[in-house]
Amino acid sequence: MSNTLSAATLLAVPLAPLAGSMLVGIFGTKLGGNLLGRSAGHTLTILGVLVALALSVMTLFSVMDGAYFNQTIYEWMVVGGLRMEIGFMVDGLTAMMMVVVTFVSLMVHIYTVGYMAEDPGYNRFFSYISLFTFAMLMLVMSNNLLQLFFGWEAVGLVSYLLIGFWFKKSTAVFANMKAFLVNRVGDFGFILGIGLIAAYTGTLNYTEIFGKASGLLGQTLPSTEWLLLSVIGICLFIGAMGKSAQFPLHVWLPDSMEGPTPISALIHAATMVTAGIFMVARMSPIYELSDTALNFILVIGAITALFMGFLGIIQNDIKRVVAYSTLSQLGYMTVALGASAYSVAVFHLMTHAFFKALLFLAAGSVIMGLHHNQDIRWMGGVRKYMPITWITFLVGSLALIGTPLFSGFYSKDSIIEAVAASGLPAAGFASFAVLMGVFVTAFYSFRVYFLVFHGKERYDQNPDAHHDDHADAHAHDHGHGHSATPHESPWVVTVPLILLAIPSVVVGFITMDDLLFGDFFGSAIYVDNAAHGAMTELRALWHGPLAMALHGLQTAPFWLALAGVVSAYYMYMVNPALPAMFARTLKPVMTLLENKYYLDWFNENILARGARMLGTGLWKGGDQGVIESGVVNASWKLVALISRVVRKLQSGYIYHYALVMILGIFGLVTVFVWLAE
Repeated sequence: MSNTLSAATLLAVPLAPLAGSMLVGIFGTKLGGNLLGRSAGHTLTILGVLVALALSVMTLFSVMDGAYFNQTIYEWMVVGGLRMEIGFMVDGLTAMMMVVVTFVSLMVHIYTVGYMAEDPGYNRFFSYISLFTFAMLMLVMSNNLLQLFFGWEAVGLVSYLLIGFWFKKSTAVFANMKAFLVNRVGDFGFILGIGLIAAYTGTLNYTEIFGKASGLLGQTLPSTEWLLLSVIGICLFIGAMGKSAQFPLHVWLPDSMEGPTPISALIHAATMVTAGIFMVARMSPIYELSDTALNFILVIGAITALFMGFLGIIQNDIKRVVAYSTLSQLGYMTVALGASAYSVAVFHLMTHAFFKALLFLAAGSVIMGLHHNQDIRWMGGVRKYMPITWITFLVGSLALIGTPLFSGFYSKDSIIEAVAASGLPAAGFASFAVLMGVFVTAFYSFRVYFLVFHGKERYDQNPDAHHDDHADAHAHDHGHGHSATPHESPWVVTVPLILLAIPSVVVGFITMDDLLFGDFFGSAIYVDNAAHGAMTELRALWHGPLAMALHGLQTAPFWLALAGVVSAYYMYMVNPALPAMFARTLKPVMTLLENKYYLDWFNENILARGARMLGTGLWKGGDQGVIESGVVNASWKLVALISRVVRKLQSGYIYHYALVMILGIFGLVTVFVWLAE
């Protein structure tokens, strides 16, 4: 295998899905006269992503063979010595992300052929998801912060378009605006961090930034006692909090389920929301220089991992349960970042991408099979009607809860061990959060599993038969009544489920050694092992994937997960009256959870209203009071007053002007005499 990478080949990776997106977005819609039909639309976009996947796999093998690429592709401009460039850095971290993004994207493209078959926006949807793939690839392949920011904002734009895809549905419009606004809050911190880096290093290139980072040690932000590197790290992480939905900037992600199910898998489970995790891992040389930033990351991740899991317990919409699961797992990844176990965080990012995309797509298959019913309370007994969906959903759930030998076990248990070994001040709380989160994850995951696939059939008793994730104008039931018997999904839906189930089982087992303890990431991730010894301790405990799985049967996470599964089975299969009793007994807690910790209320009634009151005050007091009345109106009134006075002096009589001239001469003579004395 060649150990060189071609710039032209790498450029083709993001441009292939972009070409498919543009062709279908222009010629497959009203914009270009609908010249391309549905078949041509999905063929072109799938082909573009397939090319990107093939080239990404080739790149991965080359990187494993020792290849490396870090070059500028195009220089946009130079501003005062600061170069604005488009360039690629392809190392182990990038190559892995390229394969994950393109593989999951390809599965979603194929799945969409079946899921969106009757939607009038078919070609528009394919154009959007291909455009997203392009944006995500530009983000992960970048070698500088400018291109990273371009990809960062581009995935946010496409996310906005996809969440509000059914734009005639008011809840979808509200959800995409909410996502847009919350991400702007995070991006404000992100661009401040980029600005500080540019100001103090004079460059946006990763390699040059990392080379100068140690020179910033001890420097403080002007006029403060805040360490510069801590401020930079926290500002950059605030951007990650928005994009990767960390508390309290997580509120947009559950509402984003208003978009079609395929984008839930592509954007809000496997790729876009992991952009923040990737960014922090990429910037590890900076974070290793600030324990303050690492502790901040650790606390935020721990809060997200535990408290978002609690919210998953009370959800009844199948997609929202999986969405809160995503929030919780993103918290786990963030905790690993805070523990300086960057490779473990990225490892969980990869395994999670497969099994969470699988769970979202399997949930979508259930929704299709039940004629767009999403309420798990009105499902049950689906297993015998949808065997492929059932077994793949079970595989995804087992991987999610960290069952030994499944992919999620290796990454999640590594996170738990890394946190315990980190030695940071916040590690105690974080360890408790991730351990408790194991039980919570298993409970809500198998609550969904048992209610959907086992027990009494309730799909014909749904009082809200028309509740679905489509706008009313786009709703469809594949020609069946809403109370009809469930049916298995077509092959374009089930094949992606099977292909995602395979790595959900095996990818952790076959890759953990290389990714965590080998040289796969190389210099892509930097850890100061003397100051942060979590990875050193994990390496000392490593005896192979099989030994880890066997040992895992004796550890607290396994028994906590098992307790969660057993509790879910007893409460929802054996004694279904028990959850209602708990709800009555713990009514204040239930109220808190049902209101999502009142964060939406706080944002809408305190922040939004406060911002509106501030805006109104600035408008009334500042704009109208000071500027309009005090400056603009006062100026013309003063001119008018002066004009009225001066007009009195313009009488038109010669003797008046002669008198003024005489008085003027008298005044000048008086002044000259006074000056002479």
